[in-house]
Amino acid sequence: MIGGGSAMWKLGVGTLIVCLYCFPFVYFSMHQDFSNRSMLGYLCMIVVTSLLAFFGKLFSNLISIVIGNILSVIISFYFISEMSRNEQWGGYFKPLTPYQLLILVSFLNLIPQFFALMLANRHNKRKK
Repeated sequence: MIGGGSAMWKLGVGTLIVCLYCFPFVYFSMHQDFSNRSMLGYLCMIVVTSLLAFFGKLFSNLISIVIGNILSVIISFYFISEMSRNEQWGGYFKPLTPYQLLILVSFLNLIPQFFALMLANRHNKRKK
């Protein structure tokens, strides 16, 4: 049943994946960078979103991953706009603005997720 299960199972897993993606990964990473001068937030984002992509493809379908990534960017955008009142925040990421960095990091974060999707596809083909 796991991996190739019923439509209800796939819907439940897909919903869970979307909900987990609703965490503002890029904002969290940028905030860790700004507050602690630490790149660990970016590493955490890459690991978690890659795992979500892998398990999302393995147990559900691609649409939950796409929707989740879009929601994560939207929620990150909201929190970044809330931080724009802090003048130091706006200048910290020079030469990019925080919004430009949001777009750049979100796009770059798709690359490891793509590799995770390929790995999940290979795993699914091997099982068949």
